[in-house]
Amino acid sequence: MAKKLYIKTYGCQMNVYDSTRMADVLASLGYVLCDGAETADMVILNTCHIREKAAEKVFSELGRLRPFKERRKKAGGRMILAVAGCVAQAQGEEFLRRAPFVDMVFGPQTYHTLPAMVGRIMDGEGHVLETDFPPESKFDYLPETPGLDGSTAFLTVQEGCDRFCTFCVVPYTRGAEFSRPVAAVAAEARSLVRAGAREITLLGQNVNAYHGAAPDGATWRLGRLIRELAEIDGLDRLRYTTSHPADMDDELISAHRDVPGLMPFLHLPVQSGSDRVLAAMNRRHRADDYRRLAGRLREARPDLALSSDFIVGFPGESETDFQATLDLVADVGFAQAYSFQYSPRPGTPAAAMDCQVPDAVKGERLARLQALLNEQQKAFNQRSVGQVMAVLFERSGKHAGQMVGRSPYMQAVHAPLPRDAFGAIVAVRIQAAHANSLAGFPAHHDGAAPTPIERACA
Repeated sequence: MAKKLYIKTYGCQMNVYDSTRMADVLASLGYVLCDGAETADMVILNTCHIREKAAEKVFSELGRLRPFKERRKKAGGRMILAVAGCVAQAQGEEFLRRAPFVDMVFGPQTYHTLPAMVGRIMDGEGHVLETDFPPESKFDYLPETPGLDGSTAFLTVQEGCDRFCTFCVVPYTRGAEFSRPVAAVAAEARSLVRAGAREITLLGQNVNAYHGAAPDGATWRLGRLIRELAEIDGLDRLRYTTSHPADMDDELISAHRDVPGLMPFLHLPVQSGSDRVLAAMNRRHRADDYRRLAGRLREARPDLALSSDFIVGFPGESETDFQATLDLVADVGFAQAYSFQYSPRPGTPAAAMDCQVPDAVKGERLARLQALLNEQQKAFNQRSVGQVMAVLFERSGKHAGQMVGRSPYMQAVHAPLPRDAFGAIVAVRIQAAHANSLAGFPAHHDGAAPTPIERACA
């Protein structure tokens, strides 16, 4: 009989990819994904270290899961409980100390060895702790055909980071930058397309630092890789995330101009508009560098929409520094953005800096920044009304006869369509804009002459 596997995924898209690949690896042992932890034979918490109090949230979830594990033991069965991901990498020993009922703790670079870890547990080994960085790449040992549930997919092409921003734990939990070879990336992309993917998002902690070995012996950067993948039959859309402004080179900018399948939406974190704060963050770019880069990108692709990340209240941030962030937001304009209060991450340089900003000040500044960002997002969505957009539909909506998809600009779009529109790219005329979504109807229903987008979607 198949064994039930439940994976709870925290945080970034790369963790979503990793969770999918963990399921692929464990399928060889007969594990099949299920929807809940209560009856699972194995539960994996795939953790993320980015959010505040990340470890405490995981410990809280472990406390909720413990009775399920004990109930299974009393019934003569077994539930393997595992903690994976970046928090596991950073605090592996702490998990085994505070939650000794956990069976396995392993970092994001070791999950290709899951069958061996499970074997050690079944052989009676009390706990398994795997947080060393192995000499081999996990990608060389993963199943060739990745799992896919839907018409969109993530594909990790790069991991780790050599930037060492002073607030960030990624270099310590994911390691140094590593780029997968071009042939391996292309092979996985073709497998995903054969499985039904029409859109692939290329992932990396610093994805535009990609420098993969190509079959011709050269080293390809991300722009060249995108051009190669865009030639795959059946792959209609490409995206990539997350990028660093200092790694946005001419070749990648020109790909935004030349590759129709590269969607006109780019998440490009800036973090602050103050040069003084950016230097303290070790970001290695200035605010005006970012302004110029945004201008170059929009010159290459005039309809490009930008998203970004902002940290408010970084140690030493003054009101003048914060105003510089507001000024940059006003100058650049964002379709959406993620903004957070600074919170210290143990082991990072920023956590030990003097002049920590009081929580009350951080909260007040964050409210002002989010008000401006929300205003820009609302205005961007409102400008969509009346446009015809090519929407890739991914799931059913809340109402009967409704489907939900994504526009080229990553907006959620609701439209009256039958269930068989799942996985289809449909020309939708937008008729209403909301704070976080759009609503419309198939454009061919309005009786107007077909638009170029309608003809492309036909």
